[in-house]
Amino acid sequence: MKVYHSLDEFTSIENAIVTQGTFDGVHTAHQVILNKLKGIAKEQNGETVVITYDPHPRMVLFPEDHGLLLLNTLEEKIALLELEGIDHLVILPFTKEFSRMSSLDFIKNVLVRIGTKHLVIGYNHRFGKNREGSFTHLKEFAPNYGFEINEISEQDIDQISVSSTRIREALVNGEVAKATRFLGRSYLLSGIVMEGKQLGRTIGFPTANIHVNDLHKLIPHDGVYAVWVKIANQKFGGMLNIGNNPSIEGKGRSIEVNIFNFSETIYNQRISIEFVDKLRDEVKFNNLDALKTQLQCDKLQALELLA
Repeated sequence: MKVYHSLDEFTSIENAIVTQGTFDGVHTAHQVILNKLKGIAKEQNGETVVITYDPHPRMVLFPEDHGLLLLNTLEEKIALLELEGIDHLVILPFTKEFSRMSSLDFIKNVLVRIGTKHLVIGYNHRFGKNREGSFTHLKEFAPNYGFEINEISEQDIDQISVSSTRIREALVNGEVAKATRFLGRSYLLSGIVMEGKQLGRTIGFPTANIHVNDLHKLIPHDGVYAVWVKIANQKFGGMLNIGNNPSIEGKGRSIEVNIFNFSETIYNQRISIEFVDKLRDEVKFNNLDALKTQLQCDKLQALELLA
């Protein structure tokens, strides 16, 4: 997949099959649109083009909304769209000026410039200043600019009953299995391994402390989870704790993963976490022996889930 961070980097292609949107999560409803996009491209011997935005439009349009949490970092979104088999990804910088572009100017300055021959959109898709553009609007102007439109029906999308908002709600509640169903894959969290206090080693459960540097990345609800851990090109089972570690005074909120059958030093390396299911909420134990006993039970439960 070729990635472009502005229209200036993109050279118009002869038969562009295009869709556009934020694609936060690249979830199952998004996948309906992407599959249609790829199907048309195959039929018409075209190339697929996805247009998305950075930062997320809400961050620009509603800067006071500091609580916005996203399912993907930009890097994760790029990786997921590449896995979907997209040919070209155009990441447009979303600014106040861009948000004031009329729907007709968007057609002329973006879609036509890319070389759009077929545009695929969801039934409720809106674009342009004040979201004035719609399927009706596109249907009126498309013939004048030499492209066709395919609208994914309400039935095709709504029968999945999924949205980025519903996935966020599931994760905030710690319902990662539900989020997995909506996403069509495990929820992904990635970060850099930082050196911690190494208290886990003293009870036989060493952990890697993960630092997520994107403030808008959604971290699931506090608790203990069964997870897969990807390090370089290897994958390991593990159990991950999110929270304040109430049994260890003064530790503070952290994201820590105990990686099964792994003993290498991986400080300053980026690792990825795939959530499988929640094991339990955080609990304060009276002493480290009680914590160790519970962790042994957690590991057995995690191994069963991962098996």
